[in-house]
Amino acid sequence: MNTIEQQLWDYIDGNLNESSKKAIEEKIESTAEIKAQYEELLKLNSVFNALELDEPSMSFTRNVMESIALAPAPVAMKTKVDKKIIYSIGGFFILSLLSLFGYVLYNSNLTMPKLELNTNLNFKLDQYITPTVLYSFLFFDLVIGLVFLDQFLRKRIYK
Repeated sequence: MNTIEQQLWDYIDGNLNESSKKAIEEKIESTAEIKAQYEELLKLNSVFNALELDEPSMSFTRNVMESIALAPAPVAMKTKVDKKIIYSIGGFFILSLLSLFGYVLYNSNLTMPKLELNTNLNFKLDQYITPTVLYSFLFFDLVIGLVFLDQFLRKRIYK
């Protein structure tokens, strides 16, 4: 559809603003070819307006829904893949990674710097393990034990 035809349709439908509407009216009056095309489109529009639209029957929706309900549901395609293929692809990738790792190890210089650790491992546990910490730990263990006991007993009741 060319632009003049689209503009004529918009003019017939009343979808143009005032400046565009005046420009189209001037084109229709000045050019005989556009005027003939405009008259043809007016006739076509009047024919479209004279047509009566067919309405579906009252039970159309029900009939469509019944036909859909009768159609078999599509089943997901279940294909079985040979495990040898999966293993061979996995083996290829593992072999590739191992060969790449071996190549990196072969071409690298593995020297470790001398590491000296001077640490003092004398802990005074008496200042960390106080009666409050010990009671808190035992209380927490008791709560967790009761939760697990509750879950265990519920599973036995409902089985």
